[in-house]
Amino acid sequence: MGFDAEIVLTGPFRRPVQMLAEQTYDDHPSIHDESTAASLGLTGAPIEAPTHFSQFDPLAATLWGREWFEHGCISIHFRTMVVEGEEVQARLRTRPGAALAAADATKADGTPVLTGTVSVGADRGASDLSERLAAQPADPGPLHIIDQVEVGMTEADILVSVDHDTPNGHGYPFSLAAKLESITEPHPWYTPEGGKSSPWGRAVLPMEMISVLAHKAGGHWPVRTPNLGLFLDMEVALLDGPVFVGQEYAMRKEIVGRGQSRRTESYWTRSTLTDTSTGHDTVRVLLHSGVFKYSYPGYPASA
Repeated sequence: MGFDAEIVLTGPFRRPVQMLAEQTYDDHPSIHDESTAASLGLTGAPIEAPTHFSQFDPLAATLWGREWFEHGCISIHFRTMVVEGEEVQARLRTRPGAALAAADATKADGTPVLTGTVSVGADRGASDLSERLAAQPADPGPLHIIDQVEVGMTEADILVSVDHDTPNGHGYPFSLAAKLESITEPHPWYTPEGGKSSPWGRAVLPMEMISVLAHKAGGHWPVRTPNLGLFLDMEVALLDGPVFVGQEYAMRKEIVGRGQSRRTESYWTRSTLTDTSTGHDTVRVLLHSGVFKYSYPGYPASA
């Protein structure tokens, strides 16, 4: 008789660092600015949600090794904002030999930060966000901020890259070098020197920085402004990785869903990044973006 006991991998508590205090879009501060966050009734400026992805990297690498960097997928629903100084702990639950694990992270007091799935390979099964997107109603009801955004809208031929030293624009006003000084889980493969000894002979981009690569350009959808938004869900799926530091990628974006809740209107964007040197699709990023209804001055009071 064999045993199929659950495997639970738990990381240490970490204190992620706020790096978006100077972020701007549409010529005004974002929700990551202290005064802007306070205007929304938040207790502090939230740390960018994909920052927490790094805490899963050593856990996933323990399960799957280099396969995590080549064909890994992290699919996450963000539940509670984290401010600088708070501690966060990541955890994976799976079975021996499985290609998919349940993922969650909590604060020191047990408050849930995020939930989702982490997996590898083409046969990993349905991810958390693939199921959430499929469950979106075809008709989200009356919309007033994203009413001009339509499923099927696309942007193509957007060239992007992240090198070691260059800041990444108004949306991400920091460089990879700056990120690596405060990343919760450093690794030699992320650096120019250590990357030479990686299995690929080059520096690889940390999973959380793939979000920066995918969202530093493009995404000029007809969302009504001014408004304040946040990330509700995100999935990063490596198709033919790793994603390399300094490599140029051609990106195609598509709107694949819309929705709303009591506080937000939201839309789903799928970004596919193709390595311009090989022509291979390297990574696909699915982002569910929310816009606070009460942050838009033109939002109907009756709604």
